[in-house]
Amino acid sequence: MGTTLEVKSLDNWINTKSKPLIIGGPCSAENKEQLMATGRAIAKSNKVDVFRAGIWKPRTRPDAFEGVGEEGLKWLLELKKETGLKTTVEVATPEHINSALKYEVDILWIGARTTVNPFSVQTLADSLKGVDIPVMVKNPLHPDLKLWIGALERINNAGITKLAAIHRGFYTYDNKPFRNLPMWEIPIELKRIIPSLPVICDPSHISGRRDLLASVAQKAMDLSMDGLMIESHINPSIAITDAEQQVTPDSLSKLLSKLIIRKEFGSAEFENLLEKLRFEMDQIDHDLISLLNKRNDKTRLIGEYKKENAITVLQIGRLRKMMEERLEFANNLNLDKTYISKLLQLLHKESIRIQTNIMQE
Repeated sequence: MGTTLEVKSLDNWINTKSKPLIIGGPCSAENKEQLMATGRAIAKSNKVDVFRAGIWKPRTRPDAFEGVGEEGLKWLLELKKETGLKTTVEVATPEHINSALKYEVDILWIGARTTVNPFSVQTLADSLKGVDIPVMVKNPLHPDLKLWIGALERINNAGITKLAAIHRGFYTYDNKPFRNLPMWEIPIELKRIIPSLPVICDPSHISGRRDLLASVAQKAMDLSMDGLMIESHINPSIAITDAEQQVTPDSLSKLLSKLIIRKEFGSAEFENLLEKLRFEMDQIDHDLISLLNKRNDKTRLIGEYKKENAITVLQIGRLRKMMEERLEFANNLNLDKTYISKLLQLLHKESIRIQTNIMQE
């Protein structure tokens, strides 16, 4: 899958205090006192570039707190004028966009519950035509890279070139210990497909709890993510929404101070050695692919032999024995069991596909 977006780098649409871009603020704007106190404390830390606050909250149940609405935008504008912090809010309807623009919000973001619906995204894209404002698009709730890219394309096609993606993790039935599984391979693939697109990580929604925030944020930095969006509340214990994943402004400042920001490139000596190691790894990969091809050749012979003798493709006893033996062998080499198990499942799936095709010839 390939795609081309006309995207400006972060440096072209926001002056960050440092690398990476840091977005912080409460999950929800609950009242003016809470928002102003949180914003002032965050501004005082001098570590946050953009202040976030949920003005409209898309909730699962209709009786849940759904945000203070446009009144909260007035508080955000007041905070912006007082502290100089840029502001960002989630928008889900054209009316939200109009209100945000009216109160001089600097950056808009599209939430996961909206990204999942192409009709909703297109409606927002139509409303953004002719508007020069940065837009960030969160990944959809479930792991669908094409859907995420499609949402980004719709916004970009509307003329928005100040564009970024937000990785907030993905919902599955077994997310432990996370609220939403990071599935880092998906944002990495997004960066591979669209290298110019800034990708910001949202450790708060991935973690769902304060004690995991630092490790998720650090991993995001180690994977060259372009920024972080972390929820912060002046008193998280009484927060109306997502209390467990919010931290105080002071805790946020300490978390950010402890982050290790690594360089993407090193010295000439380092790069030369790295290139040598990568060359050796490339050769190993080529050998692996050649071995996979040989394995498929043997699979075809087995499939033809089974067909000649009217034997079923799937043989559970053989599968169990193969998995047990290979996993034991891998364990003796100190290879990760989950990694090898997934690899073996892929190999077996391909064997089933090849043999099934032979049976149907």
